[in-house]
Amino acid sequence: MDIRLKWYYRLGFLLLLFIVLFVFLKLQQLWMPVLKIILAVFFPFIIAAFITYLLHPIVKKLHESGLHKGVAVFCIYILFFGGAGFALYKGIPAFIHQLRDLTENAPQFANQYREWIEIIQHKTSTWPDGLQTRIDDGILAMESALDKLLSKSVNILLSIINYSLIIAIIPFISFYMLKDYELMKRTVWYVTPRKWRQEGILFLRDVDKSLGSYIRGQLLVCVIIGAISALLFWIVGMKYPLLLGMLIGVTNVIPYFGPIFGAIPAVIIASTISVKMIIISIVIVFVLQFVEGNILSPFIVGKSLHMHPLLIMLALLAGGEAGGVIGLIIAVPILAVIKVSLIHARSHFVKGPNPKFTRS
Repeated sequence: MDIRLKWYYRLGFLLLLFIVLFVFLKLQQLWMPVLKIILAVFFPFIIAAFITYLLHPIVKKLHESGLHKGVAVFCIYILFFGGAGFALYKGIPAFIHQLRDLTENAPQFANQYREWIEIIQHKTSTWPDGLQTRIDDGILAMESALDKLLSKSVNILLSIINYSLIIAIIPFISFYMLKDYELMKRTVWYVTPRKWRQEGILFLRDVDKSLGSYIRGQLLVCVIIGAISALLFWIVGMKYPLLLGMLIGVTNVIPYFGPIFGAIPAVIIASTISVKMIIISIVIVFVLQFVEGNILSPFIVGKSLHMHPLLIMLALLAGGEAGGVIGLIIAVPILAVIKVSLIHARSHFVKGPNPKFTRS
């Protein structure tokens, strides 16, 4: 009887929580302006914290190998931000030039795309109605996803230009976060209530173990794939190699579906040049995906998530439905956090808090 009452209590608590969230979302006109101001203020700190999270393991390894921590932070800081700054200094002019040229020739690419769609619809017009409807729905979904991706890319570029002054202070914030990383950990430890410390630290450790190596490895793989694809497109004489390389690198973050999003613009642009260029573009994309799937990802990312591909696909479908392209990108990390949360919740409710814990 007690167990049944406990489950009634938990279900009632969940129901109350959903009601509160529903009312909270309905009142977003009241708190959304305040949230935007808070996000604008804390945006550079959030980005700097993410960069610190990426770079801290390297600083830690250098420090453990005998290098002074300040020197290790300075070296990694110079290499990371110096390399990023040099890449932006050399890449932004070429990026803007290619983006301007792409904008001027956009009607030509749009006409080529429409011709492809008309050919596909004409070839499938004699197919059963249900199958034809599914093909049309798939084309519309692909168009919507590409449109969202392009609009998001343009908005991000404009935001970077508008907030260039705020972005300029990110390296300085990240430097002090790297330098005082242990101090921030101790501060969070003492600020956290005692009853939450043990479970909280164990939870964060498991999230970092499951997600940290995946994020760092995936970002490195995307940078490598984007750079190689831009180089290969430039070598074969493809238009807009930098733009296409960046697009393929960014979309490579999305498992399974990312290569499709990255390949479609390359094939459309190649179709305005020659059939030979279409074949070359398709070969480049397939070779890159083979290298990424069989060499780079197993070596760099590994199997840190320990999740079945069907779960990942389900998360991608849900993320795409809920948040578009951004939802596709963050779907897998959110799934990893949910997985760790469920494991800890089960451990907490079934076995109770872990009594054996030591802070490190």
